[in-house]
This record gives sequence, C-alpha cells and structure tokens, in this order.
Amino acid sequence: MSQLRSGSSQCLWTSTLFIALLSMPMTHGANYGEALTKSLLYFEAQRSGKLPPNQRVNWRGDSALRDGSDAHVDLTGGYYDAGDNMKFGFSLAFTTTMLAWSSVEMESELKTYKEHENVLAAIKWATDYLINAHPEPNVLYGQVGDGYSDHACWMRPEDMTTPRPSYRIDVQHPGADLAGETAAAMAAASLAFAQYDAAYSEKLIGHAKDLFEFAKAYPGVYQSSIPNAGGFYASSGYQDELFWAAAWLHRATDDQTYLDYLNEEYGTGGQRTIFAWDDKFVGAQVLMAKLALERGGETGDKLQDFKNMAEYFICNCVQMGSNNVKKTPGGLLWFLPWNNLQYTTTASFVLAAYSKYLKAANTPINCPSGTFQAADLLYHARTQVDYILGSNPTSMSYMVGFGTNYPKSPHHRAASIVSIKQNSTAVTCNDGMNKWYNNPAPNPNVLTGALVGGPDENDAYGDARTNFQQSEPVIVTVAPFVGVLAAVA
Repeated sequence: MSQLRSGSSQCLWTSTLFIALLSMPMTHGANYGEALTKSLLYFEAQRSGKLPPNQRVNWRGDSALRDGSDAHVDLTGGYYDAGDNMKFGFSLAFTTTMLAWSSVEMESELKTYKEHENVLAAIKWATDYLINAHPEPNVLYGQVGDGYSDHACWMRPEDMTTPRPSYRIDVQHPGADLAGETAAAMAAASLAFAQYDAAYSEKLIGHAKDLFEFAKAYPGVYQSSIPNAGGFYASSGYQDELFWAAAWLHRATDDQTYLDYLNEEYGTGGQRTIFAWDDKFVGAQVLMAKLALERGGETGDKLQDFKNMAEYFICNCVQMGSNNVKKTPGGLLWFLPWNNLQYTTTASFVLAAYSKYLKAANTPINCPSGTFQAADLLYHARTQVDYILGSNPTSMSYMVGFGTNYPKSPHHRAASIVSIKQNSTAVTCNDGMNKWYNNPAPNPNVLTGALVGGPDENDAYGDARTNFQQSEPVIVTVAPFVGVLAAVA
C-alpha cells in the first residue's frame, strides 16, 4: 500500500474503510469457538490409516493400511496432504510444527473452549507417523505415494489402487530441509506434550535431536534425493529449516548449544515477505524475538537482530512498515495467487503470538509508521479471521461448513465422492474422474473445517472443484489457523 501524504487523504481513506467495514457482516466472537472446533474436525477428515473408535468424521473409513510395506516399515497413519491421497513429509512436518505451536502458545484459550485435547490428538496423529518414519538416526521416510499417478486419478482414499512407494532420505541421499523441519516438528510437539505425557515428550525430543544432527551433517535439498516430491513441494533451501529446528530445540530443552548455533552459524535470515512451508525464517525470528523480549534487550548476541527482522515482517502485515503486504480491496492480506490463505493464516498466527509476547513484556512494537500495542496486533489478526469466516465483499466463509454460504465444491477427492459408508462399491480412477470430479453438483460430504485456497487479489472466488488454485484445501493452511482462532476467541 502506498504511503499517504496528506492528512485529508488519511481521513478520507479511514472513513471509507470504516464505511466498508460497517457494510460487511461481522463475525461475532461467540462463533470463533465454533470455527475452532470445526478446524480440528478437518484434521480427522484428512486421517490416513486405521481410524480410531472415537473418530468423529464418520463418512471416512480406513485407508492405505499397507503404507511402508515395500520398505518393511510401518508408514500407516499421518495425514493426506490436500485434496489428494498423498503423504508429503515436508508439508506434513510443517503442519505438525504449527499445530504444536498453536497448542503451546494458546494452551489456556484452547482449554477454555475444551479443544486442547483435540489439538493434542491432532498433533499425535502426525507425530506417531513421523516417529515411525524415522526408524534409525540417519534415515527418514519423507513421502508415501507417487505424486503423478495419484494426481492422475480421482479416487477415495479407501479405494486407492495407485502405487504407494515409500521414499526416504539417508546418508547417501540427504535432505537437510526435510530432516530439519521434522526435527522442528518433534521439538515443538515435545513441548506440547511435556505436561501431559512426559515419556512421549522425551521420545519426541530424542527424535528431534537426532534429526537435527542428521540435517547438520548431511546438507542439501531433499528433492535431490526424492525427485518425485520436486513437482509438488520443492524446497528452495535448507538454512531456514536448520534455524527453525535450532530455535525449537532451544525452546524445548533450554540448551545453550542450540542458541550458540543460531548466533554463530549464519545471519538472521534477513527481511522476509512470507512465512510458509518453504520459508520458516520468520517463525525462527519470532521465537528468538520472544527470547529478546524476555531478556529485556540486554543480550550481547544476535537476539536483537532476530527481533528486528521479526518486527519488519509484522509491521508490514499491519500496514505500518516500509514494504507493506498487499491487501485485497476487502482487506485480506494478499501474498500469492496459489492458495493465498496459507500465507494469510501463518501471518495472522505471527500477529497473535507476538501480541502475547508484547503483552507479557509490557512493551509496544515500534514500526516505521507508528507504534503498536499488543492489542493492536491481535485486532489485526482478528480482521483476517473475520474476513476468512465471512466478513468480506462476497459474504462467503472460506471455512467449509461454517455459516451457510461456504464453498460447496472444494477440490477434494474423499469429500467429492459418495462415502464408502453409504456405497461400498469401489470407485475406479476413471469413474471418479468422470462421475465425480466433473460433476457440477456440490460435494456429497461436507469437509467441515477445511480452508480453501481463497479468493483472488480482487476478492473474487470461483466455487468449483476444477478451480484447484482457489478451491483446494491444504493441511498447512489450517494448522496455524487453529492457534489464531484460539487467540481471538
């Protein structure tokens, strides 16, 4: 957004915005709790493997029960990535880290809404899988399924006949980004479970430490070792994952070694414009900024530099920075055309978490265009939540199953084909494509709690499963939103 130079322009702009906001149907606070509950139901719909007796999303059935059998490893469980039937370890691990961060940072709020146990269950469904995927110190299975054959078929996960190869990284085939992100996930999850299952927490931190050492010792991007992943979740580098893992390991263990690593190995990550599955520098910067705030700025190391970088991103998100994030006319933070909401939810999480850190330190954030209090950051996070839940120019909730006007045809195989509980006749690859993917009717199963990719930069959205750039829900989008919803509820 361009800087406004005259006071009259500022007043005109502010009053126009105020009128626009008044004309939108606002989300009432009481509904945040409902959205929070639904966001966690989404993860149950994404479950792979043998479903538990307390499964609440009852249109799903057991699936992919032989995952890992080709490698003689149990790789059942975990989450399907998006609207497909793939298990991509890189995005799954980031999802796990963000779910765990949501649980750790917003624990009291989650308990207030009686969702804390459901968050822990969502994390554990992922970490149980990740533990099995790490059968020895320098081996990590990073993908199950062939992305290309999977994407060429439209099948329920319960009917899958596409190949399910297991792909791994090891000493000869490294992937520091994948190992580093999985280390971060394990460390963050160990914090989430620390008070509730000490033995499990210790097990997780053991895996985290091993994976971090593996990542440091054997650098490289993981798609060099798992080329099949490159067409779907190619990594642009591994330094951010090493930073992110070290930051989480330090928070989980309070071991100075990890802080020394952050201070000595590289720079700060620099000024970032997004926080996402392929760029975790902002996340690591925010964790270090928390430490800087707790220590009062008298650190003698790079904590203040990390804090400056974190606040650069935050100031730009609240439109008070030197390189403000673009907004749609209706007020949504706009980053990239493909699944923009994944970036909006992570940015909103950063605002909500940093609001807590500022409040605890009783200090404001000084941006290039003004000073912000903790409450201001939380307000800005809430505006993004409100937009996503329906306070936008189309009056559409981008959370499936929330309100009455929400996407009815998200790009999602399981949701778009009649439930196996209703009709157990197998749906073949081609039948799925012809009878269900190309069917103009709404999805027969409501994928409650899913967030679609969201509107374009002009607030427009096309509700069609063929419009996958906008209509495909992805696990990485919902995980941070769990924490944001808890924070604003």
